[in-house]
Amino acid sequence: MPVNPSLIKVMSAMHLFWYRLTGGAIGGSFGGNPILLLTTTGRRTGRKRTTPLQYLADGENMVLAASNGGNPRHPAWWLNLEHNPEAEVQVRSEKKRVTAEKATGEERERLWGLMVEMYSGYAGYQETTKREIPVVILRPQG
Repeated sequence: MPVNPSLIKVMSAMHLFWYRLTGGAIGGSFGGNPILLLTTTGRRTGRKRTTPLQYLADGENMVLAASNGGNPRHPAWWLNLEHNPEAEVQVRSEKKRVTAEKATGEERERLWGLMVEMYSGYAGYQETTKREIPVVILRPQG
């Protein structure tokens, strides 16, 4: 069963509040996994949108699963990145510009396996939804 979208919104808002307030000292990890703040540009509004997300470090890149808790729709942050792949991440108190790219083929399979190893819930989310959950690579700029 997918995670209730209202619960995702409430939990994300609380997580974002504490992360920003403490520079990630509170909210910098969840269940032992690292959390970053991803700021995208809204595809409809042009406004900045920030979302706390679990990530996997892969060299200098950061990898995300656009799972949306197994819901049938892609998360808004991923739709925003499809429209404009330029974004900003904050890890603890460090901010950097990144470019997003959807992983495909063997790279997606490798990264998906690592994501599921990091958080087994992703496998359940994939079973719950008919869509393939995008694996998103954030590559630092410059």
